[in-house]
Amino acid sequence: MRKLVIIDDDPFDHFLMQHMLQDNNSFDKTTYALDGSLVLDYIEENKLHPDALPDVILLDLHMPKFNGWAFLDGLQQFYNQLNKNIKVYVLTSSVRPEDRDRTAQYPFIKSLINKPLRTSILEEINQEALC
Repeated sequence: MRKLVIIDDDPFDHFLMQHMLQDNNSFDKTTYALDGSLVLDYIEENKLHPDALPDVILLDLHMPKFNGWAFLDGLQQFYNQLNKNIKVYVLTSSVRPEDRDRTAQYPFIKSLINKPLRTSILEEINQEALC
């Protein structure tokens, strides 16, 4: 069972993702979160239980409460202890080169993707999740 977690503070982006995934059948289970703090806690609590962990995380960088950088910093602290290789894709509307450069320091990030996410990119992510 492939599990996807989407962390984004914009309910409209959640709506768009639901619509894209409805037509796609890519993932068996999708969880939506408005910030990453609870997701981070869940992953840390279940780090030894790979079946409970997501396969893919789509993470928005710029959020008001608990932003994507805080999530990435927290995940990096225990990522090597996970019994699963979670694939993290950063979603952003930012065009700042500093954001792209900063994401390169997290080895578990598969890529930085510009918003809005296109169906073709979602299909590529799905294919990579199968590997």
